[in-house]
Amino acid sequence: MRDPSSLYSVVMADHEVPRGLPLVAGLTGFADAGTAVGQFTEYLITSLDHREVAVFDNDELLDWRARRPVLYFDETRITEYAMPSLALRLMTDELGAKFLFLSGYEPDFHWEGFTRAVLDLVDRFEVVSTTWVHAIPMPVPHSRPIGVTVSGNRDDLTEAFSIWRPRTQVPGTALHLLEYRLQQSGRPTAGFVLLVPHYLADTEFPSAAVTALESITAATGLLFPTDQLREEGREFLAKITSQVEGNGELARLVGTLEERHDSYMEDNPLRSPLTDEDGELPSADSIAAELEKFLAFRRSSDDDRL
Repeated sequence: MRDPSSLYSVVMADHEVPRGLPLVAGLTGFADAGTAVGQFTEYLITSLDHREVAVFDNDELLDWRARRPVLYFDETRITEYAMPSLALRLMTDELGAKFLFLSGYEPDFHWEGFTRAVLDLVDRFEVVSTTWVHAIPMPVPHSRPIGVTVSGNRDDLTEAFSIWRPRTQVPGTALHLLEYRLQQSGRPTAGFVLLVPHYLADTEFPSAAVTALESITAATGLLFPTDQLREEGREFLAKITSQVEGNGELARLVGTLEERHDSYMEDNPLRSPLTDEDGELPSADSIAAELEKFLAFRRSSDDDRL
């Protein structure tokens, strides 16, 4: 079996990494609804002090042809190369508490090897718990708080926060596999999957990033600066609400989603926020078509401010 340490390089002296810290993880590349993980990652890295602890090998884990790197071209020559990154960082939260943060792209290759490598780092730095976030599109209304499905072996979190507990098959992610292996070895782990309105899945939805941060706080006690994201979320939702109120058909569609959501949250066993009376998933097309006008206007407004 391949040595898992061959997939990464430790770039920080061992004695500089405190033992017994929580590990937080979020990888992009698959079904990042509302770009929740992307925003979450960018916000932490740009808002908090951090240092790289270990860097994973792109040539071993990344399919360059499927996810080509960005090169900057200046008239006659290439001036810059934006290298993809998958790394473990030592971070400091708003109150000075330390934690480890695994972020970057989801590996294309060697998932078992990558998982063993992360477990190797978990052992090496005596990680006390692992919490990860993911986001998927669901037929839920934007006018209600974003719910989460919580998996893992931390019963306190699943009981307190998991609002949807399906028995189903799901397309796995690399962090699902990591969670599974952590459970097998008895290490504390929890995965928070955010249920993002399906008609906002392709947008940058700030409230989704806030929910991701709140989920990590609930699991670890870490505190993060969220004022900027919350304000952006309020502005975004106000514009969406205005668009909905100005269109009767759209308002009825969102109202239907609200009714199903509220009925489900009242523990009515006959209804679910995910299906209609016939057990069918409602289409996102009608909502998406109307919101496209709003999103186009939003992009145009952002361009005008540049």
